[in-house]
Amino acid sequence: AGFEDAAASTLPGRMRQQTEIAIREADLIFFTVDARSGLMPDDRTFADVVRKSGKPVVLVANKAEARGAQGGMLEAWELGLGEPIPVSAEHGQGMPDLRDAVVEALGEERVFGEDDEEDSGEIAASEVLIGEDIADPDAEPAYDDTKPLRIAVVGRPNAGKSTLINALIGEERLLTGPEAGITRDSISVDWDWRGRRIKLFDTAGMRRKSKVQEKLEKLSVQDGLRAIRFAEIVIIVLDATIPFEKQDLQIADLIIREGRAPVIAFNKWDLIDNPQELLAELREKTERLLPQVRGIQAVPVSAETGRGLDKLMESVIKTHKVWNSRVSTGKLNRWLEGILAHHPPPAVAGRRLKIKYVTQAKTRPPGFVVSCSRPDAMPQSYVRYLTNSLREAFDMPGVPIRMALRTSDNPFAGRAKKR
Repeated sequence: AGFEDAAASTLPGRMRQQTEIAIREADLIFFTVDARSGLMPDDRTFADVVRKSGKPVVLVANKAEARGAQGGMLEAWELGLGEPIPVSAEHGQGMPDLRDAVVEALGEERVFGEDDEEDSGEIAASEVLIGEDIADPDAEPAYDDTKPLRIAVVGRPNAGKSTLINALIGEERLLTGPEAGITRDSISVDWDWRGRRIKLFDTAGMRRKSKVQEKLEKLSVQDGLRAIRFAEIVIIVLDATIPFEKQDLQIADLIIREGRAPVIAFNKWDLIDNPQELLAELREKTERLLPQVRGIQAVPVSAETGRGLDKLMESVIKTHKVWNSRVSTGKLNRWLEGILAHHPPPAVAGRRLKIKYVTQAKTRPPGFVVSCSRPDAMPQSYVRYLTNSLREAFDMPGVPIRMALRTSDNPFAGRAKKR
């Protein structure tokens, strides 16, 4: 955020505090000045702050493509931070020089060292969107908790998303306040919870599309949608005082359609007068309004007091295990035999539908392929019955389950009939 000299209680003052935290945690500081406008009094003030930090500094003179920028670049020498690097962020000019300045400031070993170990756990965008293929349908591998878990935190404006993340990590890492819409970008925070590596993504509040008018807010929402697509678990933060607004349900539906694993956090629980009664009511509403993820984890929390945070994370891990779960083909078909004996598919147009077998083809989320005759004729009500029965039989609560129907190959297709 911009570095402003303001009272600590104001929004600019809180932004300054966050910038100071970033300075303390940084390996290198880009001190950026406007070459077109020249130096301002605040530039000199904050140059002293940066200099006292003792961190390596690269002086960046932005908007260097503008007329009159040369004068601003010459003024930048007065800051005593070294030679200004002329760049144009808008046009992409000066990036090679900026790169060379970074290498000179930090050294080649730090800049070009080996990638972090956690990068090896990243999943390609295509895998995130369509699920992960299963190489051996009969295998049921153990849950892998060595890879970083990516969690996006989403919700309506002012639901307490940033405050919740600050409470989870135990520090004021994200800018918060009573004003709605403070968070504009999707911000990632690395964190360890009980030895498990976590990457948290804070997102901008999502309002109804008809209310999003400003271009900046549209970009913020798009950034949040990207965070959802690259996350594994999505915590939907609901304001417990006004839960399940229409926008809350639309956000949940988007997450489910993307195949992410949702967990609901009923925030601001410290403001509730009748917690037990309300919790029972909210859980009943959750099951009724989100039947496509029956059994979804819903946890009352208070980001302000820290209540329920461990239980929330336990629910996240539990949901992630279900999202990654695999069921062998043998178990699935034994289950299918019982289902067909108890409730076979209906006859359509006088012809009974036949289901031959089922196998799991995907995880993240679990995806199953059902081989049957005339897939197009299978009623959706029966597909939902299969999905719900499978969810219950193999203990897969709270995650989207995808079921695809396909016809089996007919070995006699195309042969001429004998007369």
